[in-house]
Amino acid sequence: MPEAIAFATYGDPEVLQPTGIDIPEPDPDQVRIAVRAAGVNPLDWKIRSGAMVTAMPVTLPHIPGLEFAGTVESVGDGVSDLSAGDEVFGRAPGAYASLLLADTAQLRRRPDDLDVRRAAGLPVAAEAAHRALTELEVAAGETVLVHGAGGAVGNLAVQCALERGARVVGTAGERARERLTRLGATQVTYGNGWPEQVRAAAPGGVAAVLDASGADVLGESVRLAGGPARVLTLADPQAAQTFGVRFSSGGAGEDRTGEALDRVLALHRRGTLDVPLHEPIPLAEAARAHRAGEAGGLDGKLVLTVE
Repeated sequence: MPEAIAFATYGDPEVLQPTGIDIPEPDPDQVRIAVRAAGVNPLDWKIRSGAMVTAMPVTLPHIPGLEFAGTVESVGDGVSDLSAGDEVFGRAPGAYASLLLADTAQLRRRPDDLDVRRAAGLPVAAEAAHRALTELEVAAGETVLVHGAGGAVGNLAVQCALERGARVVGTAGERARERLTRLGATQVTYGNGWPEQVRAAAPGGVAAVLDASGADVLGESVRLAGGPARVLTLADPQAAQTFGVRFSSGGAGEDRTGEALDRVLALHRRGTLDVPLHEPIPLAEAARAHRAGEAGGLDGKLVLTVE
């Protein structure tokens, strides 16, 4: 029987328990995927803990997970561009499972030379980064400040902004300096004095600011950008209201997964895609992955592997 990890009550990571699931049948525009790896995101443990029960209630029991890589097992009647055996990656709910259904618009073929675990960790962060840069209208020749450049979203935002021809200054921990420098960005260390470091790194000013950190940076960011018009946060909706900047949640009508996957595939073809991974964790140990994520301080993306 196919298996998944689910929680029947909100709570700490130990509420995540294995459960059997039925074999799902795809709708006409869907495919059934045998999952090989699933990404773990902060939203997963926020939902599990009950912190999002008002903003994002779920039906219990709930199978977490939003992104995956795997093998097409069955296709719907209306699907003509994929067939059983194709390797894909993309976005779909309930990814902590051995089988799931996914809409074809949210999928792309996984190249043989793109590791399945890295592919599984791409869709959510890539969509958020691409959406934010698109809403900010980041263009070639501009200087962009990315807060949280060492994290999964910030890492891809840096790469996608550079791919657009922008210059990037990224706030991140000191251990991210080598990687950001290698990518072509300028690293600024978090802490007291970071605005002065940004001004020194970008004496001509910054045209736009993307906050993927939620680290109380919006007030200074507005000053650095000369106003709130081109400052956007993915992580701090309350501060966004306070400082009059945009908050992008990726809600209904905002999703850009297909475009984002095309962007990261273009980076991969050029050989510049960089996706740091934390040590992969088996699906059955999803609680351990959540504990690690909540503790913070990871050097790479959390991914669950499905045997």
